[in-house]
Amino acid sequence: MNSIKVILLAVIFPFFLSVAHKYYVSVTQIEYVKEKKSLQIITRIDVDDLELTLQERFDKTINLTTMDEIATVDEYIKKYLKQKFEIKINTKEVVLTFVGKDYENDQVVCYLEIENVEDINTIEISNTVLFDLFPKQKNIVKSKINSKVNNLIFTKEDIKQYLNFK
Repeated sequence: MNSIKVILLAVIFPFFLSVAHKYYVSVTQIEYVKEKKSLQIITRIDVDDLELTLQERFDKTINLTTMDEIATVDEYIKKYLKQKFEIKINTKEVVLTFVGKDYENDQVVCYLEIENVEDINTIEISNTVLFDLFPKQKNIVKSKINSKVNNLIFTKEDIKQYLNFK
């Protein structure tokens, strides 16, 4: 009887740990397409976390991925990302264009672009997405710029990073 309890506990206990501990991670891919003079950005954010954040900041009635999603959702996402995700190229602030979004499983996939980028010698990235509501949030940024691949991790304590391509 005791061995059955031990086996049962060994099987069930990890399940409770996984349910009790939620991971807060977003993943952003940045690629410089020199032929198009464009920095193309795809960011993947947990849909529930983003929905809660948008509700707290803008409108309590926001529901993502529903048939009755309000028309202003894209504007709220665009506004939020412009506040929380910033890029400087060659020490100059640049304008992020929100291209659109899709839903994949439990993520909101947002497409952004920076146009008219002649060359990139340096890039400074600040990524504070979801930090205001989720202090354990980690934002991973994978970049491919000038044939160089970099992986960066942003935390509440480390919100800004700098890459040099000279």
